[in-house]
Amino acid sequence: MVVSQNNFYNKIILGDNHMGASKLNNQLNIIGKNIKSYRLKNKLSQNDVCCKMALLGISLYQYDIYRIENGKRTIKDFEIYGFSKIFKITPNELFVGIEKNFEL
Repeated sequence: MVVSQNNFYNKIILGDNHMGASKLNNQLNIIGKNIKSYRLKNKLSQNDVCCKMALLGISLYQYDIYRIENGKRTIKDFEIYGFSKIFKITPNELFVGIEKNFEL
């Protein structure tokens, strides 16, 4: 299989390597909107969140935050914990209101 440079860039460099990851309503996560909401409530930029995550030992770039907030990237369990520490909330609070994603 031949992989073009652009395809390689998208999959490896930008982290678009979910290769068949499950989606719900065409989203790779269901808490990205809540993360954005808490970020804005705390008056933090995406770059501010990256810096605070780095202090916790979690490496994220501004583009990662953008993709998470827009449901275009999955979220690792330790990242969920990091977001909760930054926003001074419990990890469960990031899941408030997700029930609407499962209504028939």
